[in-house]
Amino acid sequence: MDGQGPQGTLVQAANGELYGTTLGGGANNYGAVFRITSSGTLTTIYSFCSQSECADGETPNALVLATNGNLYGTTSGGGASDKCFSGGCGTVFELTPAGTLTTLYHFCAQSRACTDGEKPYAGLVQAANGDLYGTTFYGGANGGGTVFKITPGGTLTTLYSFCSQSECADGSGPYVGLVQAANGNFYGTTVVGGAYGPGTVFKITPSGTLTTLYSFCVQAGCPDGETPYAGLVQATDGNLYGTTSAGGADGSGTIFEITPNGTLTTLYNFCAQSGCTDGGTPDAGLVQATNGDLYGTTWSGGADNVGTVFNLSVGLAPFVKTLPTSGEVGAGVGILGSDLTGATSVTFNGPPATFTVVSRTLITATVPTGATTGKVEVTTPSDTLSTRNVNFQVLP
Repeated sequence: MDGQGPQGTLVQAANGELYGTTLGGGANNYGAVFRITSSGTLTTIYSFCSQSECADGETPNALVLATNGNLYGTTSGGGASDKCFSGGCGTVFELTPAGTLTTLYHFCAQSRACTDGEKPYAGLVQAANGDLYGTTFYGGANGGGTVFKITPGGTLTTLYSFCSQSECADGSGPYVGLVQAANGNFYGTTVVGGAYGPGTVFKITPSGTLTTLYSFCVQAGCPDGETPYAGLVQATDGNLYGTTSAGGADGSGTIFEITPNGTLTTLYNFCAQSGCTDGGTPDAGLVQATNGDLYGTTWSGGADNVGTVFNLSVGLAPFVKTLPTSGEVGAGVGILGSDLTGATSVTFNGPPATFTVVSRTLITATVPTGATTGKVEVTTPSDTLSTRNVNFQVLP
């Protein structure tokens, strides 16, 4: 009843509680959304397949908290379309923090060829313009998946259909979601296709102009990696970082850096140590911690060959980040950092805020009068830390 197989990262809502999804379980055994307090009290707030023939979707992916305070997500199966094979084509949904679900879109609604896409295996990202952007693994005009935009009210636009170029030189099968970079464009990966076959990194504008930035396996043996199952993260230096699950010098995957214009550098080749004690097959993406380092996991390798957790230092400076990343004047905001002890000042794009240092890694602050969208800065005895390339959005 409480779900099984938790999928994706947790998101924290304005009420301070955490929300997440499970692939299975729930009242109908097709996945659920749950809420959990910081002390560990869990409540299942929605069970999918609650409607006839799973018209509300099944198997939910990760959630995103939108600026209106509601949660948005996708399901990879279910939905009301009758044009799919068994299992359904998936949906986009909106969910209030209390658990009221609205299905905004049913994929494969436009034609039996699913030109609007099918099977979104990743969650959504809310862009600076307020719309939500995502990917589908299949469907589109050429069957290779899509990038789509959907308004919070449910109007969906297919921005790009993969495999539009000969032999899918533009990529096929975007398995994960997108990241919006500081320049306003979106970046993502495909697991196959490209000039050489085993995947790409792409850039797409909010209006739908796609550029293939890099095609993996440019050399024999794929020393630059292949099959990027994971998404990208933009670090505080403005560059994007990701992993490939295969290829590299030892065939067990890589960590790479790519500039917004497409220059790729392989930073690490997994299984470089005897017995693959450093891990192999990094199927998941990276996260940048507030100390500047990148962290991730591998599916295999390690001392017992059951995977690893790793960190990679690329020399990036410490920073702070806010939870949430938007709020009205007077709202409470958490600020995370790696060493905030003794902080003397917190500003929101200029105006100073009242704040409390809760611990060396957490400050609570109130969005001050006069604050505008921009950087949050924290002054400590040793440094001035900022939110770098992520602006805090002050809501009206």
